[in-house]
Amino acid sequence: MTDPARDLALSHFQWIDGHADVWRIFRDPAALSGVVRGLAATFESEGITAVCGIESRGFLLGAAVALELGVGFIAVRKQDGLFPGEKITRRTPPDYRRLRHELRMQRASLTAGDRVLLVDDWIETGSQAASVKSMVEEGGSRWGGCAVIVDQTSESCRRKLDVRGLVRAAELPVWSSQH
Repeated sequence: MTDPARDLALSHFQWIDGHADVWRIFRDPAALSGVVRGLAATFESEGITAVCGIESRGFLLGAAVALELGVGFIAVRKQDGLFPGEKITRRTPPDYRRLRHELRMQRASLTAGDRVLLVDDWIETGSQAASVKSMVEEGGSRWGGCAVIVDQTSESCRRKLDVRGLVRAAELPVWSSQH
């Protein structure tokens, strides 16, 4: 049996100049809708009360998954963008490009009764997801897990963060300079 969300993600994935590109999913309403349904389905029976996403693709996917689950959305901002109110912040360990990011979340967006799901397009090192998990827990909420389109992380990271991906990176077509 095939998974429609997985199939949509794979059929809309492409390599551009050696870089992975999932933006075609966002341009196709049927693909976007199917992928969002698939991401939501991975946690629909887990008692999720809020979805968070890291800007920029995480904002788009996270808000859509929040609507699909019938819960609210919590924004996680990077660096210097305007974000009023008291914040919880974390400086991430280096990501796959060896960059460190400062992530910020409004403290008032978290409550003691929340079970928060992080949604993003891709996870590799888990550095940003681990930072968000720490922020969620500092805010008094419970971590629900992480739903992603492409999972490229290690098994230990996958278990620690409860990562559920539609596609494993090893399933993606191999990049070729001929394309």
